[in-house]
Amino acid sequence: MDRRQHRRAGRTAVTVGLVVGLGTCATGCGGAAAEGAGGGPGGTAVAVLKRAADTLRAAATSRATTSMEMAAGGTRVTIRGEGRYDYRHQLGELTVVLPQDPAGTPEHRPITELLAPGALFMKNRGAGVPADKWVRVETASLSDGNLVTGGATDPFAAAELLLGTRTATYLGRTEVAGTEVRHYRGTADLAAAARAASTGNRPALAAAAKGFATAEVPFDAYLDDQGRVRKLRQRFSFVNDSSKGTVAVASTTLLYDFGTPVDVKLPRSRDIYAGRIAENQPAH
Repeated sequence: MDRRQHRRAGRTAVTVGLVVGLGTCATGCGGAAAEGAGGGPGGTAVAVLKRAADTLRAAATSRATTSMEMAAGGTRVTIRGEGRYDYRHQLGELTVVLPQDPAGTPEHRPITELLAPGALFMKNRGAGVPADKWVRVETASLSDGNLVTGGATDPFAAAELLLGTRTATYLGRTEVAGTEVRHYRGTADLAAAARAASTGNRPALAAAAKGFATAEVPFDAYLDDQGRVRKLRQRFSFVNDSSKGTVAVASTTLLYDFGTPVDVKLPRSRDIYAGRIAENQPAH
């Protein structure tokens, strides 16, 4: 697949992206304190959050569960994913499940997604793609940097978004899945995150900073006593190209079983689909 085909697949994915497509079919963080707010051990809230991505890299790997909720036209849909992630190599694999149709009948097969620096690979994508082929998308070519298009936010990209934290408040201790955590609430700036991000995530986050309705991302972050992200909820908004209305998206990432074995093998060139993707045809 040559570079022109890669770019074409990326541009087309904007039209047939999972979340955007569902939005077409569906016909704040207040009072954040300044950086001086206490963040528990390790410094201020902002400083602790900006170290979260490096702490995940030191943890090496984990399992991940994702959910993406979208509200559009009075309808709310949720896309769920589950898999594993290697933070040192920025490689992950997720199985993403799309919502049932209104009658309650499962309408889509689970989509396998491989996450890599600068690229998203999808299998069982539908939209005219053969079942045994992968679709490759350059994340920097997506107006949202693949923070929402794939139906799941890359866990390491979500953590690196915290590098752009502008304001944050430490809200105290709570529990996530039986683990004691520290709860932080704040707002991150996508453009600032892009400037501070790793080489693999920088172009995608820069694209998102330009493509979303606002570059400000309200979030709630839950870190364990080692500073590792256990839960991260981020809220995005983008303009639907079809309706011109603003779509609100809430992405939640849960991380657990740190150190679990992760072995992600990216598709070979001959296994990547080089044909045209049917526009406006949802995955199935």
